[in-house]
Amino acid sequence: MSMFRTKNLDQLARDAEGTHLKRSLGAMDLVSLGIGAIIGTGIFAVIGTAVAGDAVRPGAGPAIMLSFVLTAIACAFSGLCYAEFASLVPVSGSAYTYSYATLGEVVAWIIGWDLIIEYAIGNVAVAIGWAAYFHQMCEGIGLHIPAWLSVDYRSAAQAAAMVAKAGGVVDSAIALNYEAWMSHPTIAGVPIIFNFLAVAIVGLVTWVLVLGAKESARVNNVMVAIKLVILFFFIYVGAKYVKPENWHPFMPNGFSGVWTGASLIFFAYIGFDAISTAAEECKNPGRDMPIGIIGSLLICTLIYVATAAVLTGMMPWDKLGVADPLAAALAYVGSDAAAGLVAFGAVISMTAVLLVFQYGQPRIFFSMSRDGLLPPGFAKVHQKYQTPHVTTIWTGVVVAAISAVANINEIVELTNIGTLFAFVLVCAGIIIIRYKDPHRPRKFKTPLVPLVPLLGIASCIYLMAGLPWVTWVRFGIWLVAGLALYFLYGFWKSKLRVQS
Repeated sequence: MSMFRTKNLDQLARDAEGTHLKRSLGAMDLVSLGIGAIIGTGIFAVIGTAVAGDAVRPGAGPAIMLSFVLTAIACAFSGLCYAEFASLVPVSGSAYTYSYATLGEVVAWIIGWDLIIEYAIGNVAVAIGWAAYFHQMCEGIGLHIPAWLSVDYRSAAQAAAMVAKAGGVVDSAIALNYEAWMSHPTIAGVPIIFNFLAVAIVGLVTWVLVLGAKESARVNNVMVAIKLVILFFFIYVGAKYVKPENWHPFMPNGFSGVWTGASLIFFAYIGFDAISTAAEECKNPGRDMPIGIIGSLLICTLIYVATAAVLTGMMPWDKLGVADPLAAALAYVGSDAAAGLVAFGAVISMTAVLLVFQYGQPRIFFSMSRDGLLPPGFAKVHQKYQTPHVTTIWTGVVVAAISAVANINEIVELTNIGTLFAFVLVCAGIIIIRYKDPHRPRKFKTPLVPLVPLLGIASCIYLMAGLPWVTWVRFGIWLVAGLALYFLYGFWKSKLRVQS
């Protein structure tokens, strides 16, 4: 069937020649890009819930250290497959491009559409989280930003309802939303509550990305250095307050708690695959891509385990279920100044994540447009900066618009399943390409094929199976909408179909 037609690897390389991007990134740029994408919301926020659990799921407790290792192993299986594809197909597009070469056009479209969840929709959640942290940081230094410019209308309305039901404010997150509800202005009777801070940071990041990949990489390198210094600072300061008795019992909820922690902390690893979107701007992709992907995973895992060890040793694990666990732990031991510095680090960290994810999404649209599956204007390259400026600006506008009004809880639910689905297809693609084109020279080869890809598929499916059914329903609706768009436009405009 024509919708399952594939592009061979030579054709992918030829298609990239006409509208190629500037090759300016080295191995260390890619490692930094990966660290910039990985270290973010997960270690500064999600780790708290992963340790302490919630009303439905048991937490890992001090065994969150083991959860990080298990999640890293699962990601490493997929990372090895990404590394081979990135060195074999050094063009922009990530899992979308790899699927086009192995599984067929309609599957490539599905994965390209699916990656919007990871990059663009995921970035909406990061932007909303960034706004909350930035507001807290400004309040800490005496700079007041109106609450109604820091949250969305629905969250504010929900907070007002919760306060009315509870008879008072119950936590800091509700306090900010409730303040927005109580203090917002109106225009012609319409309440004005929108997340201006989220819009502003997305606009700034989009502007930086239009200027160029190397310029964006330099900005990212600075932010990565700052966030690493902040985490090392936390480890250094926090180690002085570690009490070994806080690590007992090590697995308070057994292995089920460890695996729950691993499924939650998976968010802390989302982003390493964003490195593969830079393949077309890499100086030596065959050598540098594997270094960037595996190197960033290894470095982040070591930092995560060290941070988790100190965090769970500083205060009882069941008290860490807060939005800012690192800062809370420092405040718990009376180090308020250090807590403020960590809050600053969280802002920088999330800015770096925004930069890398906002970098990846336009390049996927760029590749899809170059293949004819999206309008040709999306494949335009800026004459001066040599960047896909059209898709970069469009992505920025959409992410900013949704960030202004969206509720973070509803946005986050889709990100996990979309990313895991992409990992499954990449792992399957390695098995297929080894069968279809076994003799093609490979500068990097995934070891133990098909064992490693199969382990990658199994681990991702296992994590997906643990997600709530409503997430599967939303994901299914998203894919159906994407397929409708494909058959209305992409199927008929596909350059591969026209050529054949």
